[in-house]
Amino acid sequence: MILPKAISQPISRLPLPVIQQGARLVFNQMLRQHPTLFDRLGNHATKSFRFTPADLDLTFLIVPAGRSITVSRKSARMHADASAGGPLLTLLALLEGRIDGDAMFFARSLSISGDMEAMLALRNALDDSGFDLPRDLGKAAGPFAPLITRLAEMVRQRALVGLV
Repeated sequence: MILPKAISQPISRLPLPVIQQGARLVFNQMLRQHPTLFDRLGNHATKSFRFTPADLDLTFLIVPAGRSITVSRKSARMHADASAGGPLLTLLALLEGRIDGDAMFFARSLSISGDMEAMLALRNALDDSGFDLPRDLGKAAGPFAPLITRLAEMVRQRALVGLV
């Protein structure tokens, strides 16, 4: 599922520092919720992983060993050892292990390039992590946790229609 332009265009037009700060907050929250996430990567932890949502003018670079995430515009040339691209909602569903990455790859809904061994190690680590984005984001919302969790669950349910 591709993000509607009514959502993707405003996100893509946000100032990069705002997007970077939001991405860092979510990334750090995920690491607090899943502190051993990158342990299974072994020597691949030093590799860089780029994720490029097809429906946003953004790309995200993650370096597990540095526990870092960097956001840039697609026009910026960022080196990465391994890259994955596809619709944002597909990438998020993969993060949670809700869809079959191989099926998405062969259906051409997902592109993978670079160090395939590193990407496979990351996929295995994610599969074992137990990510549940609505629950994980809700835990960071304090008194708004029930509202954020429910809203995120509704978005996920709608996004997964046609993906699973």
